[in-house]
Amino acid sequence: YPVQPSVSGKQIMCPFYDKWKAMLQRCYSQKRQARHPAYIGCTVRPDWYVFSNFKKWMEQQDWRGKELDKDLLVPGNKVYCADACVFLDRMTNVFMTDSGAKRGEYPIGVYFSKRDEKFLAQCNNPFTGKKEHLGYYLNQHEAHRAWRKRKCELACQLADMQSDPRVAAALRTRYPQPME
Repeated sequence: YPVQPSVSGKQIMCPFYDKWKAMLQRCYSQKRQARHPAYIGCTVRPDWYVFSNFKKWMEQQDWRGKELDKDLLVPGNKVYCADACVFLDRMTNVFMTDSGAKRGEYPIGVYFSKRDEKFLAQCNNPFTGKKEHLGYYLNQHEAHRAWRKRKCELACQLADMQSDPRVAAALRTRYPQPME
C-alpha cells in the first residue's frame, strides 16, 4: 500500500497513514511528549501497531476533517484502540480540553479575583471562540456550579451536531446538569 502516492506528479500523504503516524508519535516520541506532556504514559494497543489494522478501522469511521481522540468515550483513557477511539471535529476536541496543568488549585472554570475578593466563573464557548464571564461568587463551589451549568448547555448544543451517536452520548454524560 503506497502511503505517499503520486497524484498528477505531486506527492501526497495518505490520510490514514498520517493519522496513524501522528498517533504513534504522541505515544512514543520523547520529543513530542516534551512539548505535550499530557501524552506521557499513553500507549497504542498492539493490534494497532500494524498500519493495515488501523486503516481498516479508520475506513469505517467518520474521519474526514476530524482529529483522533482517545478519551471522550472512556474518560482518562491512555490507550489508543478501536474500543475507545473516535474522531472529533476541532471545535469539539478543543471543548473537551480541561487545561488541568494551567488551572491551579481551584476547580475547573473557577478563578479567584484578588481585586474583587470573589471567585470568578468562566467558560470557553466553542461557538464564539470566546471566554464567557459567568459571574462572581462567594465560594469556589458556587462558581464551579455556574461553570458546570454552562458547560452542560454547550455540550448539549455540540451533541446535537454530532454524526457519531457515541460522541453525542458521551458529551451529554460527561457534562451533566448540576444538581440543585
